[in-house]
Amino acid sequence: MSPPGGDRSRQGFTLFFTGLSGSGKSTLSELVHVELERIGGRAVRMLDGDAVRAKAPPGTMGFSKEHRNKNVRTVGAMAADVTKAGEIAICALIAPYEEARHDVREMVSAHGGYFLVYLATPLQVCEQRDRKGLYAKARAGIIKEFTGISDPYEAPADAEVTIDTAELTAEEAAQEIILHLEREGFIGVAGASA
Repeated sequence: MSPPGGDRSRQGFTLFFTGLSGSGKSTLSELVHVELERIGGRAVRMLDGDAVRAKAPPGTMGFSKEHRNKNVRTVGAMAADVTKAGEIAICALIAPYEEARHDVREMVSAHGGYFLVYLATPLQVCEQRDRKGLYAKARAGIIKEFTGISDPYEAPADAEVTIDTAELTAEEAAQEIILHLEREGFIGVAGASA
């Protein structure tokens, strides 16, 4: 979505990746980042929710619903600033709650394009990919408040792009996102058919 008026190919925009741990958010956002850098025309900024969390004062950014939403909104405010500057923000967060994702959409859409990319990869596939054993620890009760196991993930109904990374390679999934941005007029050759 984008605000009315103006040349979309010059507007800033945000790609906001959401999905369970292990759904492919980091891999896919990196591939899209490389492709957008290759295309050029705007600076591309990666906004990392873990980095924001790490910089927060101790005890102020845990994994409760309140703290998760605070982290998502903080990253969203940063994305809005990047978008307002006419650049591209790429965010990859679990962002399990609709309320916080909606707030980010509102913040960013006031300044440019916003694309929610939902990685609808099934939980069992995410668990199979888990090299760190986080899901096993969550199932054993060692990790509390783990999204998809002991905490809910509210699947978005308003995603601009929905991808199951169990069905597509990372490269194919990245191409789907790039094609969507081209169709929407945010990247690609001027005058290309929609």
